[in-house]
Amino acid sequence: MSMRPRKAVIPVAGFGTRVLPASKAIPKELLTVVDRPLIHYIMEEALEAGIEHLCFVTGRGKSAIEDYFDHQYELERTLEKKNKTEILNATLESVLDAGATSFTRQQAALGLGHAVWCGRDIVGNEPFAVILPDVIIKGKPRALKEMMDRYEDGDNIIAVEEVPQDEVNKYGIIAPKGEWKDGAVEMSGMVEKPDPASAPSNFSITGRYILQPEIFDLLEKQGPGAGNEIQLTDAMATLLGQQRFKAVTFTGESHDCGSIEGFVKANIAFGLDDPKIGEDLKAYTKDRL
Repeated sequence: MSMRPRKAVIPVAGFGTRVLPASKAIPKELLTVVDRPLIHYIMEEALEAGIEHLCFVTGRGKSAIEDYFDHQYELERTLEKKNKTEILNATLESVLDAGATSFTRQQAALGLGHAVWCGRDIVGNEPFAVILPDVIIKGKPRALKEMMDRYEDGDNIIAVEEVPQDEVNKYGIIAPKGEWKDGAVEMSGMVEKPDPASAPSNFSITGRYILQPEIFDLLEKQGPGAGNEIQLTDAMATLLGQQRFKAVTFTGESHDCGSIEGFVKANIAFGLDDPKIGEDLKAYTKDRL
């Protein structure tokens, strides 16, 4: 029976070391780009793609993320009494239907692969998406929607984007198998931070995946890899020998908000296009260039 991905695993247990000290007391996923936290953009992308259930893999100090997706009745009543309808509606956007979210704990920082494995019982035996919250996508449709539109039964799909050849050593890079067609290509492998002279392509992995449930068995048996952590890439490389993997490009613009530079760039990009503050921001930045 045909089954499309209905659930997304969203790993949010990391320390956010690249944006310290901002993430010392506030989960990096709740740092705001313009007027919404990063995790709100991730939620919007998942819902746009037709995802029905969000599985957040959390860690200590991340309970505020769970609170973000719940009602705050005192705040809501106050806004209602003051007739601040627009702000109230914006606040209610993040309150999802009962049962549409799950939160499971990753007790130790054992790597992305381990974080994904923590969601195994919530996902069950069905294909699922993985969305890394460091990366937000500007534009519509966003990457996951385009991936879902290309999904066929049994596919594993990885979102990729082209990067300069001399910068491939900063990323995970896919190895194409055959020719690109309509922004998609079958994969023969993937390499983590290759030498530019020997890289199989200049298409980097962007932090959006659709995976088959067999990945969980591989992750359970897998030992530590790079950084002495259980790496998702290692398990995908093994699964690639058993199932088809496709790399697909997307039309939106990605922003790596896990770094200070990327976070600031995202605020500029989203801010310039914001209908409320965009014109003022354009004038402000123009005077300082």
